[in-house]
Amino acid sequence: MLRFFAPAIFSFVVMLLGLGFDYLFPQDWFQGWIRFGWYLAAYLPVGFPVLKEAWGSILKGDIFSEFLLMGIATVGAFAIGEYPEGVAVMLFYSVGEVFQAMAVTRAKTNIKTLLDQRPDEVTILEGNSTKTIKASSAKIGDIIQLKAGEKLGLDGELLSEKASFNTSALTGESKPDSKQKGAVVLAGMVNLNMVSQVKVTTAYTDSKLSRILELVQNATAQKAPTELFIRKFAKIYTPIVVFLAIGICFLPFLIVDNYEFSDWLYRALIFLVISCPCGLVISIPLGYFGGIGAASKNGILFKGSNFLDSIAEIKNVVMDKTGTMTEGVFNVQEVHLEPDFENSRILDFANALESKSSHPIATAIKNHVGEIDSNIVLENVEEISGHGLRAQVEGKELLVGNFKLMDRYSIPHSIDPSNIVYTVVAIAYGGKFAGFLTIADSIKDDAQHTIAQLKSIGVGITMLSGDKSNVVKFVADKLGIPNSFGDLLPEDKVEKVKEIKAQKGTVAFIGDGVNDAPVVAISDVGIAMGGLGSDATIETADVVIQDDNPSKIPMAISIGKKTKQIVWQNIGFAFGIKVLVLVLGALGMATMWAAVFADVGVALLAILNAIRIQRMKFD
Repeated sequence: MLRFFAPAIFSFVVMLLGLGFDYLFPQDWFQGWIRFGWYLAAYLPVGFPVLKEAWGSILKGDIFSEFLLMGIATVGAFAIGEYPEGVAVMLFYSVGEVFQAMAVTRAKTNIKTLLDQRPDEVTILEGNSTKTIKASSAKIGDIIQLKAGEKLGLDGELLSEKASFNTSALTGESKPDSKQKGAVVLAGMVNLNMVSQVKVTTAYTDSKLSRILELVQNATAQKAPTELFIRKFAKIYTPIVVFLAIGICFLPFLIVDNYEFSDWLYRALIFLVISCPCGLVISIPLGYFGGIGAASKNGILFKGSNFLDSIAEIKNVVMDKTGTMTEGVFNVQEVHLEPDFENSRILDFANALESKSSHPIATAIKNHVGEIDSNIVLENVEEISGHGLRAQVEGKELLVGNFKLMDRYSIPHSIDPSNIVYTVVAIAYGGKFAGFLTIADSIKDDAQHTIAQLKSIGVGITMLSGDKSNVVKFVADKLGIPNSFGDLLPEDKVEKVKEIKAQKGTVAFIGDGVNDAPVVAISDVGIAMGGLGSDATIETADVVIQDDNPSKIPMAISIGKKTKQIVWQNIGFAFGIKVLVLVLGALGMATMWAAVFADVGVALLAILNAIRIQRMKFD
């Protein structure tokens, strides 16, 4: 850190000695060229890099940069003999630039350190021996041996019977997460209590953590409208300021008596220093980056600063049910089979067909029926979106899905599904209704608190689901959600969201399944449950909640609102101070020292305000 401040420290010491020679213990020899050379020596360590940047900007076509403003102002101060003030302006400007650079670097480093928890090496099993290799060299299918306290380097499937992991690198939650054999485990998770084995299922560069890092690193490329406006404004504002300064210097010659060139040049130089937009140009993007960092720290990923602005304006939150407000962990409650099928293999057939689906219901059926019979041969397997699955087994048609699937294929039955308050899986074989299973899902622990928080900030709430209407209404009523709709296909969800947007304003949609990707895409802000959500939804979403906890939804809105508030505080504060001191400077009532505060002081205060969001708690 000392090397960054070394030029400023040297300049500050030399300037203080010069001021001492000028005012505290005047020296006869400290005059003329000696005095000029002394202050020039104080000026060059901090001034030369800025003048070099100004020249570089001019060569690139960016003539009216902040570096040019500071260069003109300080060289002008030397031209009229105000050496100490010229040094002071450049000194404090340079110190401000160092603090700005450090703040940006620290914000980026904090985020990367927070997220990049992957080890460089992993231990893999080869027969009965182990071998340590680069994590990036591990291949899909390799078996990683993970000791207690070690971090997992790649995504995989747990082969051990059970293990406990710290998932804070991915979710922001320090609570241990117990996993059973066959569970998905992700890069960055820390094995807590016993040696475990994990089969690699994803390449190093394609792991969830790699993609999270890429999302955060690319987030600053998506600029918020406020940030884009300020940058465009600065490009127009700076040349106007230069020409106004020229006017302040020369126009009074035509208007006032006793025109003193040096007096009006001094006022023009003060005007230039005050008007430098560097504080705004750096503090606003830093404010947004701080918001992205604060969200990342809490397990929420914004794919761009523009989405921080968007989520702050959300009027309605629309959410999926399964995996979003419920655990997505189903258990079979009841089995009702028709007499002709009670002693048949129909449940084995259903288990085999459901294994072709990624829906959590498949796991529930497998847990109830048992391991899949490898002797069952499925042919012409087809997934019918919003309905279920169809295949040929032993020459007959097998249907497994909801009762809409039964109706679609004209399967006669006497069941009224509206009277069943659970999710129902109906089965038909050979054109006959075979029976049904009831499956229940549990509501997430923080779901009710989430709804209460959303209501408290005045956000409208709607639940949309492909599940049965009575099941959806049961869950919605339990959570206190006023509007709910079930039996929806993916295209129906899209239409419902369009209706809500047209009638009630901006919409954020939260989902996790692959069938949620279309509706996530058309929302004003699409939010994906990213812990174990579908890749398609995560790719489409604007915001990703890493741990699947719905309580992060109001937290994301709060971070967006706070970020926007801080950005506008900076804009109002900077413009207010600058306009005041600009007027005083033009009237000759402000000194160069006031100009230094209006430029560098305001910039530093704005930066400190911008980075404080990373220290805030949003629990």
